[in-house]
Amino acid sequence: MSQANAVTLASNPAAASWHPLCSRQELVANSGIVAWFAGTQIALFYLPQTQGGEQLYAIHNRDPQSGANVIGRGIVGQLDGALVVASPLYKQHFRLDDGQCLEQPDQSLTVWPARFKDDQVEILAVGNGAAAN
Repeated sequence: MSQANAVTLASNPAAASWHPLCSRQELVANSGIVAWFAGTQIALFYLPQTQGGEQLYAIHNRDPQSGANVIGRGIVGQLDGALVVASPLYKQHFRLDDGQCLEQPDQSLTVWPARFKDDQVEILAVGNGAAAN
């Protein structure tokens, strides 16, 4: 991950609420960037042209098999009808909508609901960074 792709933010401890991560202009279409939230690296994937229209995903950046923060550098694609990101290290595929690993069902990544609000990218999370879903 290059420094240009990392976005740092301050978190506000609170109940589940929407938290801004970056602006829409900082996203890279069909690729990932990484943002900090409450001490957690979150990979953001912006897919502007899917069958379902424009999609935005927020998923944990830490690869559970290697422990490295690399998911934001993974390749986005479609496998078995699901949008996935392939880990750049061991090539396992994680569904973007729920974080489930297709090759190893015992592994999954935390996902956060994500949305655009005006020009901002926001995730729904509790103050400690945990997913709100």
